[in-house]
Amino acid sequence: MANDYTLLRDHLAAETRADFVLTFEEIEEIIDDALPRAAHRAAWWDVTHAAEERMPQREAIMEAGFTATRMADGKSVKFSKVRVRR
Repeated sequence: MANDYTLLRDHLAAETRADFVLTFEEIEEIIDDALPRAAHRAAWWDVTHAAEERMPQREAIMEAGFTATRMADGKSVKFSKVRVRR
């Protein structure tokens, strides 16, 4: 079953902090669904990894203007707002 990450996108888009960490539990609350086992792999979150491979969670994160990095604890993700160069 493919998760719908629209809720995550909307949550991130409303976020005022430039950098913050969410636990997998918090993300599951936001999307109202369990994350897949693959979410434990760092590459699953990395928006620059295999950019040609369309993945809904990455697209939602990018649409909200963020990048994501799975933390070393393997149970949380750091979101960072993409800085626009002027």
